[in-house]
Amino acid sequence: MLKSASLIRIVEVRRLDHRVVRGADPSEAWDWGEVHRICLNFAFRYAKSQPEAEDIAQDAMVRAWRKRDTLRDAAARRSWLGTIVRNEALRELTRKRPAPTDLIEVTYGRDDDRVLATVERADLHAALDRLNKRDRQLVRLRYDEDLTQEAIAHRLGIPLGTVKVRLHRVRAKLRRAIGSV
Repeated sequence: MLKSASLIRIVEVRRLDHRVVRGADPSEAWDWGEVHRICLNFAFRYAKSQPEAEDIAQDAMVRAWRKRDTLRDAAARRSWLGTIVRNEALRELTRKRPAPTDLIEVTYGRDDDRVLATVERADLHAALDRLNKRDRQLVRLRYDEDLTQEAIAHRLGIPLGTVKVRLHRVRAKLRRAIGSV
């Protein structure tokens, strides 16, 4: 796919070369196929893979096209292209891209978190089922109905201190039950 994209880019650049379109002196016209070959050869010096080299070469060709009027000496075209390719390779290296493994870990991490939360919820429900009726009622009032400790004491008709102590003990039981699972 990259090779066909490279060829399309070369054809587009040839079409845009105003010196060739106007029928100017052929010695002024650029052979963009040759330019691509030169850029690709230079790009392989800097790239880790063929697709990366092709990307660098394409970017260098676009930059060469845009800056073609700045070339002072036609005989120095090869070294001029080499400089452009080097600069494009350095730009490519400085671009921040996430590592593929980071994306995989994030994706799998979400699933793992959901599974872990489900397991923890199941452990909590099992621990709640093992509580006696009085302790389950305290937990239900505090966390399901979101009542304050004062409201629980008023509803059950017991002292506030008793509610605080019982809730503290129930939480400790639940921590032990969940921690041992």
